[in-house]
Amino acid sequence: MNRITGFLSAIFLALLTGCSTAPTLTDYVNPLVGTATLWDKADLGYEPTRRAWGAEVFPGASLPNAMVQVTPVTQFGSGSGYQYEDTVIFAFFHTSMGHWNLGHVPILPFTGEITADNYHSGYSHENESAKPGYYQVFLDRYGINAEMTSSLRCAFHQFTYPAKESKRLLLNLSRTNSSRPGGRWSFNLINENTLSGSQGGGEAIYFYAVANHNIAGTDSLVNGRERITVVNFADQKGPLELKIGFSFVSVEKAKENLEAELAGKTFEQVYKEANETWENLLSKVQVTGGTEKQKQTFYSGLYRSFLWPALRSDVDGDFTDPRRNVVNKGFHYYTTPALWDDYRNKLVLMGMLSPGVTNDVISSMTERAKVRGFMPTYFHGDHASPFITGMYLRGLRGFDVDSAYHYMLRNATVEEPIPAAPRKVRPYLNEYIERGWIAENRVENPTTQTEVDEAKASVTKTQEYAYDDYSVALLARELGDMNNYNMLMERTDNWKNLFDPSTGFMRGRFDNGDWVSPYYPDYPYYVYLYREATGWQSTFFAQHDPMGLVELYPDKQALEQKLDSLFTIPWGGYEAANLTTFIGQYCHGNQPNHGIPYFYYFVDKQEKAQAVLDTIMTHYYNMGKEGLAYAGMDDSGGLSAWYVLNAIGLYTFSPADPEYIITVPIFDSIVFNLDGTPFTIRKVNNGRKITNITYDGQEITGYFISHDDLKKGKELVVTTE
Repeated sequence: MNRITGFLSAIFLALLTGCSTAPTLTDYVNPLVGTATLWDKADLGYEPTRRAWGAEVFPGASLPNAMVQVTPVTQFGSGSGYQYEDTVIFAFFHTSMGHWNLGHVPILPFTGEITADNYHSGYSHENESAKPGYYQVFLDRYGINAEMTSSLRCAFHQFTYPAKESKRLLLNLSRTNSSRPGGRWSFNLINENTLSGSQGGGEAIYFYAVANHNIAGTDSLVNGRERITVVNFADQKGPLELKIGFSFVSVEKAKENLEAELAGKTFEQVYKEANETWENLLSKVQVTGGTEKQKQTFYSGLYRSFLWPALRSDVDGDFTDPRRNVVNKGFHYYTTPALWDDYRNKLVLMGMLSPGVTNDVISSMTERAKVRGFMPTYFHGDHASPFITGMYLRGLRGFDVDSAYHYMLRNATVEEPIPAAPRKVRPYLNEYIERGWIAENRVENPTTQTEVDEAKASVTKTQEYAYDDYSVALLARELGDMNNYNMLMERTDNWKNLFDPSTGFMRGRFDNGDWVSPYYPDYPYYVYLYREATGWQSTFFAQHDPMGLVELYPDKQALEQKLDSLFTIPWGGYEAANLTTFIGQYCHGNQPNHGIPYFYYFVDKQEKAQAVLDTIMTHYYNMGKEGLAYAGMDDSGGLSAWYVLNAIGLYTFSPADPEYIITVPIFDSIVFNLDGTPFTIRKVNNGRKITNITYDGQEITGYFISHDDLKKGKELVVTTE
């Protein structure tokens, strides 16, 4: 029966995507890429004693930047809820980010009898399939084929039960993907085929679900934290179809979303529309040449880059603001991006291909700032600033730049606690301003587990604040605020105060000015001196001033030798959270490293940078025995976007600056639709050393091209040897 079900699902997909032999771009996408975990020491760089963090992505159905992500749960409390190596499915979530949160309204179809602590089903990857906007799996325990697709705010489930078996469905509203219980929840029967409810406290989600079968009754199962509601359906022919509308405002709005997006539509229609939506987005970047594997990696990465941030407003524009008021501001309201993870590349790519969404994301962030008094931050640093500045300088004008700038400036100049939050936007900001650097605490025997309240990540903060100051300064100049421009630009050299010329590293100082000692630049302290990085890696954080870094060394050759050492001195076998896969001391599994290879450009060795980039693109994606693992966490698309940009030969070396560093593309030609205007990139020869660059027939001096030039829609030719 399993083989027959898988065969029928394959036929269904073929019918929906058409019979043409020419593949569509969605055919290149595999949503399962990034779901596997690395276990081999040769891949990880150390002998694992616990499960390493993989890409933590979800394989289920969603649309670009949608409210709904309908996806399987193989493990509550994991990154996205799904790990490829797991063998059972507990439920299907309706929201997911890939970061140990969300996971709303878990449901599971079943037959027969279950208990509150024993309802999961085994499954096989042979009877599982995923495409953009579609997910299917066969639940072995129950003999049920589960299929799902989605619209922006709704999920559509189609469950095919065995003949003559009772059709039952569980809702585990006591569970989310958080380590904490699901919080407050409610469940109601509306009529013979409709149910509704809510889940969560601070950011409650509401749902309104309509089935094509009548409801015969409900039961409850309780065991400790598990509070399961069972819905029993009357004996009716055909698959059970369940349409669920969601809202972060109310049940009534969830109903309106459902009626607006799914009313009168079949499962096949909804999936066809989802597939077409993804095809339209992916077709904005069309590549020629390269291998089939490279195209699959490229389009899977492009797909993965557009799943977050997520929509939070309803079809009529209503949303719940941070004060819990229902408002409508005339734009689509989105979650705050994973700024620290994504500002380097993914958010710029989003702005290039989805400027409307990007404008609304910035408007949403500014709306939150009006409540909190500060522009939102994420994890570490203050990277709303390079994101917003970079977008404005690239020509985006669909947001209130004056308000955004006001709060960006507050972030950079005011050290106050965030209202209703136990932290500050920029911790130790006054110290940074007054001294020009942040001192490190004296911590005895710091380790990879040193806690946040013990140490300050002083080097990382000083470096990141300096870059954020630079980003705010660029916008200040653009808006004519020269006093603040000059003030902020004076602070952009602060990172140099922590450079130790005797070692050639960004080292860190104690409060009295002494260099931190003992000092081990290859040791991955958790937050001592650095955040998720080592001395080797943090030394090359100078996006806004690469030549300033060169000047700290005796000459270019000295910095070149430092880079050579970084890529060749073996990793010491340390096991630390978020640090996986290494080329020497370089860690592609975490974002602070992603700008390092390009520093070879500034010592006149572009070909060395390209050798590293080629190695990464060839060996650090599609990893593991299944070819489904990434080098590290994708973190809302950051790792995916890195591949996409380097594969086409453009990278966002300094995302606040409206320009791109040119690399050698892996494809022969690329047509990139930039906000309605396509430009072309063409590679001449298959070498990796760039000998000449032209745009519109004119030779380019250096290796950068501006966003404004790309908007002219001409041809960029990269000649190599």
